[in-house]
Amino acid sequence: MAHKKKARTRPSGADSTPPPKMKRKEYEKHLRRLHGELVAVQEWTKASGSKVCILFEGRDTAGKGGTIKAITERVSPRVFRVVALPAPNEREKSQMYVQRYITHLPAAGEIVIFDRSWYNRAGVERVMGFCSEEQTQRFLDAAPAVERAMVDSGIILLKYWLEVGPDEQTRRLQSRIDDPRKIWKLSDLDLRSYSRWYDYSRARDAMFAATDTAWAPWHLVHSDDKRRSRLNVISHLLDELPYEPLEPKDVTLPRRQRPGGYEEPDHSSLFIPSLF
Repeated sequence: MAHKKKARTRPSGADSTPPPKMKRKEYEKHLRRLHGELVAVQEWTKASGSKVCILFEGRDTAGKGGTIKAITERVSPRVFRVVALPAPNEREKSQMYVQRYITHLPAAGEIVIFDRSWYNRAGVERVMGFCSEEQTQRFLDAAPAVERAMVDSGIILLKYWLEVGPDEQTRRLQSRIDDPRKIWKLSDLDLRSYSRWYDYSRARDAMFAATDTAWAPWHLVHSDDKRRSRLNVISHLLDELPYEPLEPKDVTLPRRQRPGGYEEPDHSSLFIPSLF
């Protein structure tokens, strides 16, 4: 059965008491069911020729990468394509700002997920001084029209902002410092950005005010509990897409052919060592 669409409600925000952190077993149970729905989304996208573009923005450590991994780990990368662009080179810096992103927009039968997007200009570039205030304002003025053109061309555009609290952000950054498996996630820019919490808040608020439109609204996600936020994003994503459930297939494996005289050669020298 397809994921049921629900009427959207606004959370009460700071007045509500957050639930306890979700346990792994419960998380995996819900995620397994949602993964099945995402496979249905994949098949609907291919069959219908739909074009879906999903943006993930948010504060450092808010869980964008983990959410994207949860969405894509059971589907085809030929349909669900993740775009995470590096810093622009000199040629790209001379282009119209959104130009290098436009080339990655989905064609028919594709879902493109941006791990950070053209909204870098309204966030990190603005706060850290990589662009001027004039450049930021030009971007904020132009973005709604660009996104309107995308939607008018048939693209389903979904914009998510993951919001983590200051204490949880500190905990996550400290865990990156302390864990050699995570140290690669900690950049010099992360450290420089850490002290600019309220500058990022002001930039986020200005971005919402300028670009939260009827045709491309922002969807805000509380992500202090990563497991709950991933499930909430996937559930919301499913609600936003008019996909159809998969029809169950009656599949029977065919018989394998007979060996016809084939004998397996000795490949023992080719195997890697069995250390485990």
